[in-house]
Amino acid sequence: MILATFLTLAPILVVFILGGLRVVDQYERGVILTFGRYAGVKNPGLTWILLGVQRMIKIDLRINSIDIPRQEVITKDNVTVGINAVVYFRVVNPVKAFLEIKDYYKATALYAQAALRDVIGGIELDDLLAERKKIATEIRSVVDVATDPWGISVTAIKIQDIELPADMKKVMAKQAEAERQRRAVIIRAEGEMQAAENLSKAAEILNYAPGGLSLRTLKTIDNLQADPSKMVIFALPTEVLEGFKILSAQKGEGKEERREYQKRKFEDSNLDENK
Repeated sequence: MILATFLTLAPILVVFILGGLRVVDQYERGVILTFGRYAGVKNPGLTWILLGVQRMIKIDLRINSIDIPRQEVITKDNVTVGINAVVYFRVVNPVKAFLEIKDYYKATALYAQAALRDVIGGIELDDLLAERKKIATEIRSVVDVATDPWGISVTAIKIQDIELPADMKKVMAKQAEAERQRRAVIIRAEGEMQAAENLSKAAEILNYAPGGLSLRTLKTIDNLQADPSKMVIFALPTEVLEGFKILSAQKGEGKEERREYQKRKFEDSNLDENK
């Protein structure tokens, strides 16, 4: 009688034992509920639960990614931009992730969208374009603080794309072109100033070096025409040029003397009239 009862209950007992076996993967944790009440967490490996009394919910601890769809945001300086971002997060406390929030994945995505709009709304367009990493870090901090009670850790937020209105793109292109032109003008002016300084120094050297000006003149004539057969040169001795310089200087001195003589004569005539 006992043997018959054992043989009858053995299959049921085997099914009951085998049916309660569960396998928890390395990247998972199993939250155990006994009659709906939290009873513990199962670590990776083979485990067993009491059928009909307990149930196990597996929570994935791997990093998840959420693609935030394009958000129309108005910046602080009233410019409408479209922003796409990606949120990376993971569960650090499986108990809180299961007991404190119904759908932690959806909740994290929605909160990240709201935080993105709030942070971008308080930043000007120039800062948004220049400090993308800093803004992403600020958004991550806001979302991480809010999701910490849910057992969620936000590891990173990446701003993928910032889409500007077409008219704003044209304005920024004109601004960039004007800036490049300004830099080109400054560089060209600095180059001309340096060239003028070097030419002035070279002129001083040629003026004091005997025959230096003549050599430079010959070099310049040589560079005028690549084909010597098509060039006619009328050369004057350097002494002739020096003579012209001396005559010009003498004429200038004579003019100055005449001006001084006429000035003294005019002053003497005024003195005689006053007497």
